[in-house]
Formats: sequence, C-alpha cells, structure tokens
Amino acid sequence: MTAFHVMAGSGAGLAHPDIRRIGVADVFDALRLGWQDFNAKPSHYVFLCLIYPIAGVVLATWSSGVNMLPLLYPLASGFALLGPVAAIGLYEISRRREIGMDTSWRHVFAVRRSPALASILGLAFMLVVLFVVWLVVAQALYMKLFGDVPATSLSQLAHQVFATEQGWSLFLVGNAVGFVFAVIVLSTVVVSFPLLLERDVGAVAAIETSVRATLANPVPVAVWGLIVAAGLVIGSIPVFVGLAVIMPILGHATWHLYRKMVVVTKGK
Repeated sequence: MTAFHVMAGSGAGLAHPDIRRIGVADVFDALRLGWQDFNAKPSHYVFLCLIYPIAGVVLATWSSGVNMLPLLYPLASGFALLGPVAAIGLYEISRRREIGMDTSWRHVFAVRRSPALASILGLAFMLVVLFVVWLVVAQALYMKLFGDVPATSLSQLAHQVFATEQGWSLFLVGNAVGFVFAVIVLSTVVVSFPLLLERDVGAVAAIETSVRATLANPVPVAVWGLIVAAGLVIGSIPVFVGLAVIMPILGHATWHLYRKMVVVTKGK
C-alpha cells in the first residue's frame, strides 16, 4: 500500500490535472513574480540559499584533486539536476505567500510534514540517480578520448579540451549528452515538486503531469530551460556566489510557472 501511495497518491487512482497552454510572456511573468517573492524578504532567502555557493565551492575544491579534475565541469553543470530538490522549500514559501499565510523562514522546512513526503523523496532519489549516471557517463567519455591518465592541472585540462581534436569531441559530445539529461529532468520535474506540495497525487502522476505540461507548452518550457541555464552560468561566476540570489529567484519563479500551467481541482 505504501508503494502504491507513492506512485498514485492518496486517492484510489492516478490524478490527471488539466494543463493550460501558456506563452513566452507568461514565463517572464513567472520570473517577475519569483523576483517579487525573493524581494519580499531577501535576507531570509540569501541566508537559507547559501548552501548553493557553499556546495559549489566544495565541489570545485573536491574536484581539484588529480583524479577528479576532469569531472569539474560535469559536477558544476550536473549540480543543476539537483536544483529542483533544493528549491522545494522555496516553492512552499511562494505557495504560502500566494494565499496570504505566514512566510517566515522556518516554513522552508514544512515539507517534512507534507502528506506527499514519500513521493517527494522518491522524485528526489530519481534526480540523485540521474546525477550519478551523468557523472559516470562524463567520466567514461573522458577516459575513452584521453585514456585513464587524467589532467594534472586546470591549464592542462583546458589545453586538452580546447586545443586538441579529442577535446573538441569531448566538448561537443559531452554537451550533447548533457543536453539530453537536462531535457529529461526539465520535462519530468518542471511542475512535479510544486504539484506534490499542493496535492498528494503521487510521484507517477506528478511526472506524467509535468511531461504533459511540457508537451503542451514546448516553446515556453524550452525558454524556461534556457533562462535556468543562463542563470546558473551567471550565478556561478565568480566562485558560485551569485547562486545565492539566482537560485532562490528561479525557485520562486518555478512555483508561479507551475500555477500558470497546471489546473488543480478536486478529484482530478
């Protein structure tokens, strides 16, 4: 029964929320609303989201070892795969602000009392698995092109990637593979976590709803994906500090994008 609840939610079967068709203007409006949510109490959110730059610096430091250096870029880019999990608390703040409830920082942790916690954890585990698979694929691709002797410095790694034929193959193929991972994650979780916070529909229904929302709004979702990618790049320079602002804004905006695309009504 527990497994079924995780898959199908608290009801007797899969929920199928209705999907709205939106435009690119709605995406930028969601971004504007996300900025307003962040701007309401930025000190709270910057404090809570320091985990992003801290984690980024830790990843960079950890990767500075000889054996892990080639994974520096896959780690930094793959970190975005885990962003939807880390932003769950921000979705909750936006949800509470929308309906006029208290938005104190402690409510970021209210998800632990959510009826859909098991489904949320299931989706989070899926993203962690995708993150690990991405790292394995990236490492395998590097070793196939350069052998099992990794670069010993950032300058040597840069030379390998940008000044050799194998490096350009790594750059092109690696980014193409990364794009596939990004599309999978974007299409399956663009509205999944916000939906589960609002209604315990189960992991399967949340993913199915997210895929339907993507298929119904391919251009707006693609634009959203580009905004997220650009934001992560900008926020990562220098040393990931900007992520303390970029990530919470994107997190809040994700909630508003969900509200624009998904119609949640009782029994559906």
